[in-house]
Amino acid sequence: MRALELFSGVGGWRCALGGRGQVLAAYDVNEAANDTYALNHGDRPRPRELAAVPAQALAAHGADTWLMSPPCQPFCRMGNHQGLEDPRSRAFRHLMDVFREAPPQQVVLENVVGFLGSDAHALFLKCIRAHGMQQLDLEACPSRFGLPNQRPRVYVVASRQPLRPLPRPDLPPRPLSEFLDADPEPELFLSPATFERHWRGMDLVVPEDRRSTCFIGGYGRRFVGSGSFLKTRDGARRFSPTEIARLHGLPDGFHFPPELPLEVRYRLLGNGLSIPVAAWALDHLRDR
Repeated sequence: MRALELFSGVGGWRCALGGRGQVLAAYDVNEAANDTYALNHGDRPRPRELAAVPAQALAAHGADTWLMSPPCQPFCRMGNHQGLEDPRSRAFRHLMDVFREAPPQQVVLENVVGFLGSDAHALFLKCIRAHGMQQLDLEACPSRFGLPNQRPRVYVVASRQPLRPLPRPDLPPRPLSEFLDADPEPELFLSPATFERHWRGMDLVVPEDRRSTCFIGGYGRRFVGSGSFLKTRDGARRFSPTEIARLHGLPDGFHFPPELPLEVRYRLLGNGLSIPVAAWALDHLRDR
């Protein structure tokens, strides 16, 4: 595959792509994400607002595949449910205009499950079907891929070639202990007063557990509905960004620029991909 990585974030699609192909260019307007991408992958994404990139510029890359994770806030459970009317959908709407003019051979789109049945989903299907492409709507969670993390997502796979669904793995989740730092930073631990104030609404897990809830961008600032917290003999604490990166399946050695604040690291991971699940979605484009 010769791919464009759109809304590239920290480069999850590039990690999932692996030996299946190469990323010709990546696009993201978030400078912290681009700094992290460059540090880990060597290439720096183009810091351009996709809503303003003309069709000719995207077509000039010569890509046959689009890999994209548009903003999920217009479709997520705790979002505003405005779909295409949400200003954060502006880039996606523009890409669909580009698609009509210069469509790739295949596309894989990742989003929250609420994307299915939305007006954005309907627009996407209209565009790909107008070009004679087949599509699969795949729902999957990393908890089926051996990872102790609940992050259900939908992957819409579209291609000009025939597609057929592949079986989803059904691997038992491994214990959280395998993903934890050997020496967690003191700043991760909650004060007794903070824990007493919030513990009733927190999702608490222990290292022996084989599950954790979905980590969102607000993790570290919110205590309810943002992700799990770990109970240890030294007290309750947040998961570190490195631990969450492991739970997402990011490669060993993945790291952030040292100057990047903790809350920014959480926000970037909250917008990220589960790498094994994304790789499984890409396998649908290889297995004819």
